[in-house]
Amino acid sequence: MLADQLSQKGHEVVKMETPHIPIKNLKNPSFAIFGTIKGLLNTEKYDIVHAFNVPSAFAMHYSKGTKKVLSVHGVFSDQVKKLHSSTVSSIASTTESRVLKWADKLTTDSKISKNEYKKKLNLDFEYLPSAIDTDKLELISNTEKISNQVLYLGRDSYEKGIDILKNAEQFIEGKVVYCTNLPWNEAMKLLKSSSVLAVPSRMESLPTNIKEAFFLKIPVVASNVGGIPELVNDKKTGILVPTEDSKKLSVEINSILKDKEKSRELIQNAHEFVINQMSWKKILPKYIKFYENLLNS
Repeated sequence: MLADQLSQKGHEVVKMETPHIPIKNLKNPSFAIFGTIKGLLNTEKYDIVHAFNVPSAFAMHYSKGTKKVLSVHGVFSDQVKKLHSSTVSSIASTTESRVLKWADKLTTDSKISKNEYKKKLNLDFEYLPSAIDTDKLELISNTEKISNQVLYLGRDSYEKGIDILKNAEQFIEGKVVYCTNLPWNEAMKLLKSSSVLAVPSRMESLPTNIKEAFFLKIPVVASNVGGIPELVNDKKTGILVPTEDSKKLSVEINSILKDKEKSRELIQNAHEFVINQMSWKKILPKYIKFYENLLNS
């Protein structure tokens, strides 16, 4: 999204396409290996090489750039620890502490990740949140509202807490729909037709699906984890619930389904928030200034 926004503003952007082995436990290592090879073979020189997340740091490191930027969404080693064995977690922690030092500048999209990295590795990150393309969202066609439809929108994976919502489903007074693999445009139509977006995550940085729901005026019930509270101001722009609490999740979803006035108040506040704080119109100038300052440093 950032690359597309920069291109639209006249900046020359080259996107590196790197293959990976589509096997769960080998995805990140294979991406790092292929990224390293591609970086070494590519002779083109760039003003800035900007990589996103730790596995991409290898491509950044070996590419020819005047300045190098690494953006991390969430604390990488903590994510790996939650999902994998202690051996894999140890390797990830060692790798993380090493590759973060390769960048001239580090950024993250959530304030909590910035603070956690400062405590954990004493590294300074610049806070640059990811944004949503409101122009693109405005093009989502009108769709019929489906009464009491509760949507899960995300990967079918442990950290996203899809099992937590499934445990809550029996108590929810509506139909729960799981959207895990639709094209973006179709997923947005489904979101727009829903009454509530449920985000039962165990860990998050700054979820795009919440920002999209805010713009499309869909109320959100989400776990109080990671950077989610930076978006969901409890009982103002959405509802926060403790993670792993299926019962509380169902209670709050039902309250939104029943209380239309409460729902309208939440979506109005949320819509204003995302327009004023999380649209590319607001965020892109911050990235451009960041790049300019970096090149002049």
